Amino acid sequence: MLASTSSIVLSVLSAAHPAGGHAVESVGAIPTVSQGIGTAITAIVVFAIVFAFLGVKVWPVIGKALDERANKIKEEIEAAELARRQAKDALDQYQKSLADARVEAQRMIEQAKSQQLTVAAELKARADIELTQMREKALKDIESAKRTAISELYNQTAALSTTLAGKILKRNITPADHQQLIEESLGQLQGMKN
Repeated sequence: MLASTSSIVLSVLSAAHPAGGHAVESVGAIPTVSQGIGTAITAIVVFAIVFAFLGVKVWPVIGKALDERANKIKEEIEAAELARRQAKDALDQYQKSLADARVEAQRMIEQAKSQQLTVAAELKARADIELTQMREKALKDIESAKRTAISELYNQTAALSTTLAGKILKRNITPADHQQLIEESLGQLQGMKN
């Protein structure tokens, strides 16, 4: 590439100074107008060649690399945004699951409390029923014992009364007399009770 550029520069210089014309002059510290035009034309031609080369070969490669880089950055940004959305969705789902679990746990606690209250109420009702039954049984037992005691007392009283009456009357009392005295005594006791 450098060799072709040098040959182009030499051809431009030779066009500025034809072979049949003047020989190449030496350039001093300050060039003359003719020397400056040649140098300017050479610089313009070199610039045009370099610009064309850069435009055809380098800028498309650089542009392509920049476009690829921009596309890669864009894809990475899109991927990061997608990952962020997925993370947000996962966090939302986790928070929803956590809230659901809390609600379920609270429901289970309330259900356990309700069951506990139900069981306690059932136990209390059973205890009340058993206590009532025990009280009724005790009252019946007391009443039965009372009747038995009264009956025994009546029998003993009647026997004693019969014995006393027999001694007072000085005669033997028959079982029928005995029964009649018992019934009369019971009747009198019943009347006193009322």
